[in-house]
Amino acid sequence: MIDQDVKYLKFKTYLNTYCPYCHQSFNVEKKHDKQLIFKAIFKEKEVDLTLSPYLDVFESTTNLEMGVGELLDDFMCPACQKSLISKDIKCGECGSNVAEVIISAASKLIPFYICLKKGCEWHGLTKGDERKIKLKIPRQEMPEQDKTLRIHNHQEVPYGYTSELAALEAGRCLQCKNPKCVEGCPVNVDVTGFIKLMRENDFDGAAKKIKERNVLPAICGRVCPQESQCEAKCILGYKDKPVAIGRLERFVADFERKMELVKIPIIKSKKNKRIAIVGSGPGGLTAAADMALLGYSVTVFEALHELGGVLTYGIPEFRLPKSIVQFEINYLKEIGVRFELNHVIGNIITIEELLEHFDAVYVGVGAGLPTFMGIDGENLGNVFSSNEYLTRMNLMKAYRFPEYDTPMPRGNKVVVIGGGNVAMDSARTAIRTGSAEVTIVYRRSRQELPARQEEVHHAEEEGIRFRLLTNPIRYIGTDYNMVKGVECIKMELGLPDDSGRRRPVPIKDSEFIIECDLAVVAIGTGPNPIIFQSTPDLKRNKWGYIEANLKTMETSIPNVYAGGDIVTGSATVIEAMGAGRIAANTMHKKLSKEN
Repeated sequence: MIDQDVKYLKFKTYLNTYCPYCHQSFNVEKKHDKQLIFKAIFKEKEVDLTLSPYLDVFESTTNLEMGVGELLDDFMCPACQKSLISKDIKCGECGSNVAEVIISAASKLIPFYICLKKGCEWHGLTKGDERKIKLKIPRQEMPEQDKTLRIHNHQEVPYGYTSELAALEAGRCLQCKNPKCVEGCPVNVDVTGFIKLMRENDFDGAAKKIKERNVLPAICGRVCPQESQCEAKCILGYKDKPVAIGRLERFVADFERKMELVKIPIIKSKKNKRIAIVGSGPGGLTAAADMALLGYSVTVFEALHELGGVLTYGIPEFRLPKSIVQFEINYLKEIGVRFELNHVIGNIITIEELLEHFDAVYVGVGAGLPTFMGIDGENLGNVFSSNEYLTRMNLMKAYRFPEYDTPMPRGNKVVVIGGGNVAMDSARTAIRTGSAEVTIVYRRSRQELPARQEEVHHAEEEGIRFRLLTNPIRYIGTDYNMVKGVECIKMELGLPDDSGRRRPVPIKDSEFIIECDLAVVAIGTGPNPIIFQSTPDLKRNKWGYIEANLKTMETSIPNVYAGGDIVTGSATVIEAMGAGRIAANTMHKKLSKEN
């Protein structure tokens, strides 16, 4: 079936149909559609047959009085009167005779076969010709807010696919027998499986297929770096742009939610085991969901007054609406997960104390300790860490002050230090507060920017300036100890460092000053020490993160597991989810043996 591909061709007005003998076009204009007129014989009587623009013989009303299952006797070109019935090809669905026409698709003339049996919806193209068309269908862009309007609000920038755009994009998938895209996904979502269901217009089924492996598809479809994971492995990407897997994931997840098709699974058997999850970020939520669905009693402990971890305090509303995060958390509540807010583990309760009441503990607290550069002036007023700045804006809703109590950090000229997604989030948040000028300062070149290209593109569209190959060396303050500028030095790229990227080297005597009245430092984070102060036996690596077996997520303490940023350092949402899933599988295997 290539129905969506054919609809694409018609939609783009590329579709023309020709006789393979006289090469005359069958296309006849009627109103705004192209109709195709053929001569046909039915019950020894010649009739005119009107095809739909999708080359479906029986979709349009005709003067043929045929019952379902009846066959046309012949099918002729209206110009040369030659029979178009193919002697070598039979219908791939029912084995009936087919008529051969030629369609022009993507600047190519391709044979196309039409079944003559009423009720059969088969469209015939060879696999090779199918690929030729798919390779020419461009990757579908998502509609989004106008760049001049969105900097004045905090609403989500992309609107998401319409069902038509989603169907077109799904039609680009080659349905590989050994899909590499699945290998590129940290939780191994059945990508070709859910896209196949989309091509059959089963959007609800596609959403449920994703949820077999990913409990947060609406979130991952928005914030995961698919371009370096699943989409990076897409075979289509070697010759064209890869299939927009993340956008399709977002579409079906949104469809399921908006159409109220989410079903709460029935957990048939309950286990007499209790699991504690420390942290309600993506890794903790995944581990909680997996264990709850297996029948365990699960309690999630969150240090803050709202759930979601980095999904709530770190990622701005215009990139990830908090209503979506809350919807996903409500799903976990429905399956029986219990949540405890305002619980700082390591302070209120220690891990050792949790083990007295729970059979296993998963630590997914993230890496929330701000990192600074250690240069002069970092203690000046209006110099923020990205953690504090984004937490004020996102968790505390400072951008809606005075409706919420937290005042909004505001600057007329804002400088953001760093080049990752957090730096883009900070800069794009600042421009929405009314700042006249926002500048990102990054010590390497554009090629080394770690942020997603989509975020960089949106930042540039919104008027944010980039000062690349530039590094701050000190902050300059006013007489009232408020920041008024950043002294920087120009850099050039030298030899690669341990990360494989070329090391930035200062250029002598190239210092200059960027004026600013607010600065945000977004150069990374580290592990928060609170949990370690009360758990000295929890072994850490040389960077201070929890040392865990990455195949099992087991730590140095029996029955304590850990994953996500607290183990790997700053990574992605989907990688944290992958760690949560591994830990859940390990916990289940071990606890099952104890029963």
